[in-house]
Amino acid sequence: MEKKLADFRARRQAVKSVEETQTAASQVMGQTETTSTTTSSTPTTTTRASTTTTTANIEQQKTQSNRGAAEERRDWLLDSALGRWLTSRQGIISNLTLLKVLLWLVLLGLFVELEFGLAFFVLSLFYWLYEGLRTPAPREPGEMSAYSVFNPDCQPLLGALTAEQLEGEMGFIHLASS
Repeated sequence: MEKKLADFRARRQAVKSVEETQTAASQVMGQTETTSTTTSSTPTTTTRASTTTTTANIEQQKTQSNRGAAEERRDWLLDSALGRWLTSRQGIISNLTLLKVLLWLVLLGLFVELEFGLAFFVLSLFYWLYEGLRTPAPREPGEMSAYSVFNPDCQPLLGALTAEQLEGEMGFIHLASS
């Protein structure tokens, strides 16, 4: 909370300093016009030199204030809650996934306009099924499969319910064993 307050005060101070430089620039321009009108009796080289120097100072102040304003405009998104959420890596979905969903929504809208929205949606479902059922990476050596027939010696996973366990718990008696 204190950091946010400090950031707010720093931004407010930056805005005030930009306003002060703009006010100073307008005052300097007013002084330049007054100086040029009052010194018309002096040689024109002195007036031109002072006007050029003053103009250079004004331009320098304008570029500095423009840089400060550009930095303020650039950081407004990052300072917002949305910007902090997008830049954090703790989100549920990544930026790439978000872009894919947005692209899919745009394409869905396009196909709806072309009256093929339902076909696009069904084909998208089949694609998602295909992507979801693919194995992302092969199993590591020693890792057991959820299906016991693929494990060495058909070993089931710990906690898996076998047919023999189920029959024993239900109280079935094997007729072949009596």
